[in-house]
This record gives sequence, structure tokens and C-alpha cells, in this order.
Amino acid sequence: MLISKLCGEKDFLEPWFSRGCGELRESFRYHRKLWEWCYIFEALRERSMLYPFRRGLGFGVGKEPLTSVFASHGCEIVATDLDVAKAKEQGWVDTNQHALNVADLNEKGLCDPALMEQLVTYETVDMNRIPSRYHGKFDFTWSSCSFEHLGSIEKGKRFLLEQMKCLRSGGVAVHTTEYNLSSNEDTLEMEVLVIFRRKDIEEMVDSLRRDGYRVEIDYTAGNGQLESVVDIPPFHFNPHLRLQLGQYVSTSIGLIIQKP
Repeated sequence: MLISKLCGEKDFLEPWFSRGCGELRESFRYHRKLWEWCYIFEALRERSMLYPFRRGLGFGVGKEPLTSVFASHGCEIVATDLDVAKAKEQGWVDTNQHALNVADLNEKGLCDPALMEQLVTYETVDMNRIPSRYHGKFDFTWSSCSFEHLGSIEKGKRFLLEQMKCLRSGGVAVHTTEYNLSSNEDTLEMEVLVIFRRKDIEEMVDSLRRDGYRVEIDYTAGNGQLESVVDIPPFHFNPHLRLQLGQYVSTSIGLIIQKP
């Protein structure tokens, strides 16, 4: 069963990654974003979350395919993102990464449109101010490289704790974010992007455990041939397991948090 971990080259040869590619109808490639989607799908599948009548809450969903895949399994989904004005201000609209309605969340046709309309609700939510009406209403929550855009390291940490309140007993949260491979001391911290250091993740995990949540994590960074390649701007995207952000090398980390 998957645990919290860094994106690794070996993962791309695992059956769970191939299964995720099939669900997403994505061709195989060494790309960390595809890894994130497959990782989130598998973590929830293994924990029996992808069944009819399960309720899921997605944060910062953009136009990612996970919403439609989860709906295709019969899950009731509340998909959330920034309001249009804020999304345009941050550049998500101009790069075609922001959805306006439920139909935008099913661009690849991964779910029957009628089923999408029945099971999926699209709402605007500021991840720094999660509505209390969501508390205790969901079986799972997820986000794919979203909470590093909340404005600061502290806001990212706060989000991870606050979103756990949305889960029912036995619920599962799966989130991916940026991880600093270059330094555990210095990092990038801007309003539009932060890169979390190991010590930041450790602090999050300690806080979650103190609140009674279960997290198992492996910080091992692989040293495979493709993991020695760092994609630099303008990105070429294959392989794209590690990339240069400012002066730091970053990769993705996946976090799986279970509520007793």
C-alpha cells in the first residue's frame, strides 16, 4: 500500500502507475504531474474510497482529470478552485488551467456527461478560508500541487491541518506539493509559490500526528538515471521528475493522511 513519499523513478515501473495511466487515458511518460495524478488515484483506490456514495472534496482542481475519474467510479464530488478574478490575477486563466463549470472538468470525456452533472458540484473556494459547511461531510479530500500557491509556508501548513476537518471518521486526505531537494535551510517563498523543505514537511507531519491523524512517510530521494536529470526553464517535460525553480531543485511529494 502506498505511503507518503517523494516522486521516484522506480514508481513509473510499478503496476499502480500503469493502472492510473489507464484510468486517466494518459500515455506513459516520465512526468511528475502524471505521477501525482496516478499517486492520488491509487492511494484512494487502495483505501476503498472510489465507490458509489463516497463523497470527495477537491481543492484547486483546475482542469485536472481526477474529478471526472472519481465521478466515473460513482463518487459524489465537490470540486473547488479560486474565483475567476483571482485565478486570472495569478495567471491560471491565461494558461488555460482554470475551469469555469462542471463541463470543463470532463474535457477528456472520462465520465459520462450525464453522470458528471449528477455527481459533481463545482464551487469557488479560497483554500486559506475553507468553509465550515464542509466540516465532517467528506470521505476523502485531495489536491495536486495546489497548497504551495497559498502565499507562504505557514499558510500551506495551516491548510493541511484545516482541510482535515472536512473528513468524516475514517476519511483519507491525499495531497501533493513541491519538495526542496537542494536545501533543508534555504528555500523559495513567494506569494505565488513556495517550495517546502523536509523540515517543513516534518513539522506538518508532527502537527497532524499530535491531532491524532495517521501519517506514514518515507523521505528517500532516488538516484536513478532519470533522477539525475533536472529540467530547467523553458521546461522540456520529458523527463520531468525534477525541475529547477529559482536556485533550487524541486520534485513532488505525496502526502497521505488518515483520520481514525
